[in-house]
Amino acid sequence: MKIEKLVEIIGSDFYTGVPDSQLQALCNYLMNTYGIDQKHHIIAANEGNCAAIAAGYHLSTGKVPVVYMQNSGEGNIINPVASLLNDKVYAIPVIFIVGWRGEPGVHDEPQHIYQGEVTVKLLEDMGIEPFIIGKETTDEEVAKKMEEFNEILKTGKNVAFVIRKGAISYDEKVVYKNDNKMVREEIIGHIVKAAGEDPIVSTTGKASRELFEIREANKQSHKYDFLTVGSMGHSSSIALGIAINKPDTRIWCIDGDGAALMHMGAMAVIGSNKPSNLIHLVINNGAHETVGGMPTVAGNINIVEIAKACGYPNAISVDNFDDLDKELENAKARKELSLIEIKCSLGARADLGRPTTTALENKENFMEFLKTL
Repeated sequence: MKIEKLVEIIGSDFYTGVPDSQLQALCNYLMNTYGIDQKHHIIAANEGNCAAIAAGYHLSTGKVPVVYMQNSGEGNIINPVASLLNDKVYAIPVIFIVGWRGEPGVHDEPQHIYQGEVTVKLLEDMGIEPFIIGKETTDEEVAKKMEEFNEILKTGKNVAFVIRKGAISYDEKVVYKNDNKMVREEIIGHIVKAAGEDPIVSTTGKASRELFEIREANKQSHKYDFLTVGSMGHSSSIALGIAINKPDTRIWCIDGDGAALMHMGAMAVIGSNKPSNLIHLVINNGAHETVGGMPTVAGNINIVEIAKACGYPNAISVDNFDDLDKELENAKARKELSLIEIKCSLGARADLGRPTTTALENKENFMEFLKTL
């Protein structure tokens, strides 16, 4: 289905969401049509954030907004859907567009398997009526369903279009780029060298994939790394939990700008606890690169000042390898909570692989390693 037709059928003039590779046709269409425009399109920090923005749009206009997201974001919308949008509370109508990663019978990565199994059930349990769009779904079927959805929306209830892999398309291209020079895989290589045999917790997406491949290229064990293949935004909290319970061991957290934004409250908790053995590295390319490259707001904010305001005693930004290496060594030497923001370019190797070990194997090997520390 052409995304232009789906947008026409839905008939809304406001979209807010968190990018998803399965919805890249929609994401690219919105960027080409609106860019980042407060009146028509906002890329939010997390999916609950989207639901609240959508509620504000409805309250101020009386019109029905659209929230787009990967199905992994369903967990983030449960509270605002149940206690804000629900027809037993404020009865705020919202149309959700959900990318169905991990659909049963369709090969996907391990972090998507269970989420894929419960995607439709979760929507139904939240009182959101779903309609699944696949490659064979016709424009007429979608238009007919939208007529039914409009009647549901009038009652203050929510509805959802669940998008199967390859179900929507968009012929125009969007090029996402920034002016930063440092390449993320090289950045992670420098971090690995500085970390030595210290444990590393890495965020979801290409960062963890690149960390795995660097270990392979270096012929190093993967036991040093916990690859947070899902649970976006929570790597720094995982690292905090480890750091608190392994106070004599330096813990490194490789984070991303989109992940740090998604649950930024984690920085306040880390800064308040001030673990002296935690080094928090935020690789900032200003984009949700793993799912297509749509921008985050990280290019418009000062992560270093945010970290300092949250209580980090040390925070600095670097944009070249000489400064990166110097600050990695400084962080190791001072034995005090530190954050390093690393300005990064967009892009990754076309042949970038994925971890060949299972998530369970990763966890067990990492835990065995932590026992020795």
